[in-house]
This record gives sequence, structure tokens and C-alpha cells, in this order.
Amino acid sequence: MSSRFLIEVPHDSDRKACTEAVKVFLRTGSHFLTHADWGCKDGDHRAIIVVEVENKNDARNIVPAEFRPAAKIVQLNRFTMEEMERKRSPNG
Repeated sequence: MSSRFLIEVPHDSDRKACTEAVKVFLRTGSHFLTHADWGCKDGDHRAIIVVEVENKNDARNIVPAEFRPAAKIVQLNRFTMEEMERKRSPNG
């Protein structure tokens, strides 16, 4: 069963670093990377990707090797009001 992960890949804020990061992502040909969202125009210099894969390691492996050490991978979850109510109850 796959899980959803948020992948954030920061890069330096100078124009050359932005250009190179985008080029690296586009050159991979990976659907995940070529469809990344970028925060650069708003001063947040990182790529943002949401993927569905088996585990956190699979998510990290999507990131080009030179960016992996700085990448942040977060597993995403959704909660229902019913789940939250059960957690608040003394027997939950």
C-alpha cells in the first residue's frame, strides 16, 4: 500500500542556483520532478513535490542525488473528525 509524502528540496537563493536546480529536475525526465512546484519567485528557494510511493526511502530516491542530503521528506496523513473525537474520549 502506498503512502503520500511531501518532498521539499531547498537550493541556494542566487539566480544561478535556481536555474541549475530547475534544469537538473527537468533533465531527469521523471514525471515527479518535471512537475515539481517551485517557490523561487516568492523568495522560498525550494522545489515542492507530493508523491504516492511505498515508503520514505522511495520518496527520497526520487530526489536527484546531489539534492538528497538537504531534502526534507514528510509522510502526509489525513484525519477525520470521528478519529479526533475518539482520541479525546477517556476510553480512546
